[in-house]
Amino acid sequence: MITRRDIKDYQHIINLPRPEPQRHIRMAMYKRAAQFAPFAALTGYEEIVQATAKAHEKVVAGG
Repeated sequence: MITRRDIKDYQHIINLPRPEPQRHIRMAMYKRAAQFAPFAALTGYEEIVQATAKAHEKVVAGG
Protein backbone atom coordinates (compact mmCIF):
# COMPACT_ATOMS: atom_id res chain seq x y z
CA MET A 1 0.00 0.00 0.00
CA ILE A 2 1.49 3.33 -1.06
CA THR A 3 0.58 6.40 0.94
CA ARG A 4 0.90 9.64 -0.99
CA ARG A 5 0.97 12.91 0.84
CA ASP A 6 0.98 16.43 -0.41
CA ILE A 7 2.59 19.46 1.20
CA LYS A 8 -0.88 20.99 1.34
CA ASP A 9 -1.71 18.42 4.02
CA TYR A 10 0.83 20.10 6.31
CA GLN A 11 0.21 23.79 5.60
CA HIS A 12 -1.31 24.29 9.04
CA ILE A 13 1.89 23.24 10.87
CA ILE A 14 4.73 24.32 8.56
CA ASN A 15 5.29 27.75 10.14
CA LEU A 16 4.61 26.83 13.76
CA PRO A 17 7.45 27.43 16.25
CA ARG A 18 9.34 24.42 17.56
CA PRO A 19 7.65 23.06 20.70
CA GLU A 20 9.52 23.74 23.94
CA PRO A 21 9.69 21.22 26.78
CA GLN A 22 7.16 21.91 29.52
CA ARG A 23 8.84 20.11 32.45
CA HIS A 24 12.53 20.80 32.00
CA ILE A 25 14.84 23.28 30.37
CA ARG A 26 16.35 22.44 27.02
CA MET A 27 19.84 20.94 27.21
CA ALA A 28 22.63 23.15 25.89
CA MET A 29 23.91 22.20 22.44
CA TYR A 30 27.47 21.63 23.66
CA LYS A 31 26.21 19.22 26.33
CA ARG A 32 24.18 17.30 23.74
CA ALA A 33 27.26 17.07 21.53
CA ALA A 34 29.36 15.83 24.46
CA GLN A 35 27.09 12.80 24.78
CA PHE A 36 28.35 11.55 21.44
CA ALA A 37 32.03 12.44 21.91
CA PRO A 38 32.99 9.05 23.44
CA PHE A 39 31.57 7.23 20.42
CA ALA A 40 34.45 6.28 18.12
CA ALA A 41 33.03 4.77 14.95
CA LEU A 42 36.45 4.97 13.33
CA THR A 43 38.60 3.38 16.05
CA GLY A 44 42.23 3.58 14.99
CA TYR A 45 41.57 6.17 12.31
CA GLU A 46 43.78 8.81 13.92
CA GLU A 47 46.74 6.41 14.08
CA ILE A 48 46.35 5.52 10.41
CA VAL A 49 46.23 9.18 9.44
CA GLN A 50 49.39 9.88 11.42
CA ALA A 51 51.22 6.90 9.89
CA THR A 52 50.19 7.97 6.39
CA ALA A 53 51.35 11.54 7.06
CA LYS A 54 54.74 10.31 8.28
CA ALA A 55 55.14 8.08 5.21
CA HIS A 56 54.20 10.97 2.94
CA GLU A 57 56.67 13.27 4.70
CA LYS A 58 59.46 10.74 4.09
CA VAL A 59 58.60 10.55 0.37
CA VAL A 60 58.43 14.34 0.02
CA ALA A 61 61.68 14.82 1.99
CA GLY A 62 63.38 12.27 -0.25
CA GLY A 63 64.17 9.85 2.53
